[in-house]
Amino acid sequence: MTLSLPSAATDVPTRDRFLDAIRALAIVAVVVQHWTMPVLSYDDGQLATGNAFTTPGWWVVTWLSQVMPLVFFAGGAANYLSLGRASSSTAWLSSRLRRLLLPLLPLLAVWLAVPTALRLFGVAEQPVAVAGSIAAQLLWFLGVYLLTILVTPVLEHAHRRWRWAVPLALTAAATLVDIARFDGVPYIGYLNAGFVWFAVHQLGFFYADGTLRSLSRRTALAASAVGFGGTAVLVAFGPYATSMIGMPGAAMSNMSPPAVVLVPLAVGQLGLVLALRPALDSWAQRPAVAPALNWLGARFMSVYLWHMPALIVLTGITVLGFGFATPEPGTVSWLVTLPGWLLSAAVLLWAVLRAVTRFETTTPRAASASPARLVVAAVLGATGTLALAATGFAATPWPWAALLVLAYALTQTRAPSLRNRRHTPSRRAGVSCSTARRNGSPSSGSASAHAATARNWVA
Repeated sequence: MTLSLPSAATDVPTRDRFLDAIRALAIVAVVVQHWTMPVLSYDDGQLATGNAFTTPGWWVVTWLSQVMPLVFFAGGAANYLSLGRASSSTAWLSSRLRRLLLPLLPLLAVWLAVPTALRLFGVAEQPVAVAGSIAAQLLWFLGVYLLTILVTPVLEHAHRRWRWAVPLALTAAATLVDIARFDGVPYIGYLNAGFVWFAVHQLGFFYADGTLRSLSRRTALAASAVGFGGTAVLVAFGPYATSMIGMPGAAMSNMSPPAVVLVPLAVGQLGLVLALRPALDSWAQRPAVAPALNWLGARFMSVYLWHMPALIVLTGITVLGFGFATPEPGTVSWLVTLPGWLLSAAVLLWAVLRAVTRFETTTPRAASASPARLVVAAVLGATGTLALAATGFAATPWPWAALLVLAYALTQTRAPSLRNRRHTPSRRAGVSCSTARRNGSPSSGSASAHAATARNWVA
């Protein structure tokens, strides 16, 4: 099977401000939600942790604040566009894997040492375990996204050939998984970490190729109504929870593992933001806003990885150190203290970002590893991050951290020798010219190399 990839000469925008706005708003929503949720108190060596969103009626907020569908949608659109501009699918995958894995290394270096350091300073074991778990639990996203990146070239080919049948098939597979999950095979539900998020990621392709960009505001709002309506029906008559984030003590979670109810939720959210696209696009292009979006977009993964450690530090200082206890959520005291809590966490995160963002903003080398090495790197990276998310840093993190370091090492290659560099251009030129003669049309060397590598990738 051959893989048809977008030509490097395809006329695609180099910057989509709407996608910038979606990514920025999504990461801000993630951070604010995670900093708002904790209900904390400390007594006799035990850190009590609750969730503010268990307050009756607050579940409705999660239908908008659970923004992972928007994250995967924006990622799908960005991946489609960047893959189209890449010289080959292998080079694209190599660059993407390095950009995802490199920011993870300083987190590993710090959190492999933190639990031991906390124990040496006399912190009780239970708060240490909670801290290690919280610092690692959000790595599930990175694990799933690594697998999504790995299959993107194949999904892109499927999109060009079968269009809407692809997300529909993925949604149907997710539905079958849920049926088995609720029929006594609970662990099969984790297959939906692929089916559900691949389906949402696939919707981003329809934005990137112009299909969703051509929707009228009325059509987008209609799609939003259908999506949220479908979500409501599944919640009302199916086995799904009303909250779109995991709740302590709940009979089931729509997120862990992901449930098919997240697909209509994604449609509802996407219809809403597409209806607001002109306003968001205009806002994102303002001189005061665009630089902030650029700054945040270049640090998306660092913000995601470090906002929970910032919360842990704040908790250690205020709750364990000064005996602060979260007021009852929704009360006047809670509303009064919340802005100071968020601002304090933001200051701590800002201080951390000054030290770690260089690992994300550094431009990776152009050299790429072989497809086989990249597949192994992606699988090892996904295994390591998902295992850490499940077990935390306070248990036995060393084997999983070693997998992640190995995964990053596999993406690194030696620079080609001077002799190889001297001969490479002529070979590429020959391929380009011969391909152009066969097609009877001009063709760039990068586009020919892209197609050739794509054929090797899935042959």
